[in-house]
Amino acid sequence: MSQIFPENLCSDILGESGLFAKNVTGFKARQPQQEMADEVAKTLASEDILVAEAGTGTGKTYAYLVPALLSGKKIIISTGTKNLQDQLYHRDLPAVRKLLIDGGESKPVKTALLKGRSNYLCMHRLELTEDQGRFYSRQESAKFLKIRRWSMETKRGDIAELTELDEMDQLWQRVTSTADNCLGQECPQIEQCHLLQARRDAQAADLIVVNHHLFFADMALKDEGFGELLPGANGVIFDEAHQLAETATSFFGERVGSRQFIELADDTIAEYLTDAADHKILQELADRLKKSTADFRLTMQDNIGRYGWSEVVGRRGFREEAGNVQEAIKELVAELEKVKERGKGLAGCAERGSELLDRFSRLILESPKQKIHWIELHTRGFVIHHTPLEIRDTFLGHIEGRSCGWIFTSATLAVDGKFDHFLSEFGLDSFNSSSTTPSTPSKNRVSPPKVMSRSWDSPFDFKEQSLFFHPEGLPLPNHPDYGDKMMEAMVPVIEASRGRTFLLFTSHRALRNAAEYLREKEVDYPLLVQGEAPRSQLLERFRELGNGVLLGASSFWEGVDVRGEALSCVIIDKFPFASPGDPVLQAKIAAYNSSGRNAFMELQLPRAVIALRQGAGRLIRDVTDRGLFVVCDTRMLKKSYGHTFLNSLPDMARTRSINVVERFFQK
Repeated sequence: MSQIFPENLCSDILGESGLFAKNVTGFKARQPQQEMADEVAKTLASEDILVAEAGTGTGKTYAYLVPALLSGKKIIISTGTKNLQDQLYHRDLPAVRKLLIDGGESKPVKTALLKGRSNYLCMHRLELTEDQGRFYSRQESAKFLKIRRWSMETKRGDIAELTELDEMDQLWQRVTSTADNCLGQECPQIEQCHLLQARRDAQAADLIVVNHHLFFADMALKDEGFGELLPGANGVIFDEAHQLAETATSFFGERVGSRQFIELADDTIAEYLTDAADHKILQELADRLKKSTADFRLTMQDNIGRYGWSEVVGRRGFREEAGNVQEAIKELVAELEKVKERGKGLAGCAERGSELLDRFSRLILESPKQKIHWIELHTRGFVIHHTPLEIRDTFLGHIEGRSCGWIFTSATLAVDGKFDHFLSEFGLDSFNSSSTTPSTPSKNRVSPPKVMSRSWDSPFDFKEQSLFFHPEGLPLPNHPDYGDKMMEAMVPVIEASRGRTFLLFTSHRALRNAAEYLREKEVDYPLLVQGEAPRSQLLERFRELGNGVLLGASSFWEGVDVRGEALSCVIIDKFPFASPGDPVLQAKIAAYNSSGRNAFMELQLPRAVIALRQGAGRLIRDVTDRGLFVVCDTRMLKKSYGHTFLNSLPDMARTRSINVVERFFQK
């Protein structure tokens, strides 16, 4: 049951004489945080929709956790990444929960953490892998022994617990399950299933922390055991909501990939050795499926990347090898059907094979209308996609008629002070948008929810703490000498900052060229280059050095928090427009333009502005931080749309003089 509490209770708790100020060392009351907390509380109570932009330093995590814990409702909180999910669940949530309970403001609230199935150790597949004993090296065998030892100690089976082993290590694929190979209720190890236990905990919890991938995977596929939770939720809070559209788009379509074929073949071999050793043809057909999958990939040559279907379908041997894959799966399924009674694993492989055959056969045909047909090529693998042109109608279908409050929050949702792009992308503009307080609570949703958009500026004093620099004399970014000219202009900036710099690039090629340029110039600061070490190691080293220069691409534009003097300068090489050659973007641009809309202004520009704002957000992370933000792209002043970028940035002092930059760092 929901709790009715005084209108300003949340802001009082977060106020100057509230619980947090009295009990949390270093806590400072912030009016934007208090206002946001009250708006979240009202929205959850009225079961309406709030789109809330909260600038860096607002304290939006506490601003939604306090009302969520006090609401008495079943709340789902979805974060942008698994790292943020762990941070929220293991650090922020327990601290706020304990404070509210100890302060007498809240009764105990049961919480749960739920991730996708690939994050949980599967005891059945662990045993299968151990029984097979097929390891490719001594190192892999040693890693497996670590997993085996950990399996006897862990209570949750969350692979993030085993920090000695990288979460991206391929060995995890052999000891975790997928929707395809999970035996479900037929599993002999079901009583020890960590995934099942995590789902049960989530079912019983009042507040569940998930991530966007899990939320939309289940909303679209009804696979992750989460579909049973959403109907019972009274409130959904999306943190880092600027990432939602890309995540939702990837799940509201259909896809099939080479990894699924290889896993089917490997699992067939494992089950054959266990339950059907006399049926040797299974080994032969599984090997044939692997070979035909590899041959199909070879027809697309060595080109790694994303391509429209029309770009690959006409290549020599493409259709023939696609037919061979179909035939290989068909023959394997036929033989599995003959022995499926011998074991649950064999029966599962037969069912999976049949489903994969149907999906592959469907996805190599022309895509339906309003779907984008494209293929993603990896070094040895591929994924074929049918992706929706729009997600708004699908997403609206999950909101309409549901008695639930929806909160969308991020530091970057608006473009030039307006929320039009975000509201349109999710169809929220179809409701009556309002800038007033949401309606009073109601048990049953009869009328459409009201939508309120609010923005709270960062409490940081950007004019005092930061400086914006746009260098003079650079050519347009499409000029062949732009890269070298840009780096030539940035060397004095790096020297003035005494290292302590993030150089953020829109392409890996530009990043590599810049690294080569700085090494040739023998810049007197340690260089840390993305691709030469894992992201986490680069960040840790950057913090330790205190004078490093880190060169990064897209993954460093957001979700990176370096406080203090170690990061005193952020340089952006170009406006972060998505590659126009991307097949999904290409199709969306064509659809926008053919319907009379302006794809550049409505789609490409808003996305680039939000990405630039994310990049700018790396600089000032605390009230004591000072720093320089540099945008080198000359379109800032030479193109009419440049003011949209400029107007969307924090209100920093501005200069075009390197002398002013040098004086800024001399202070």
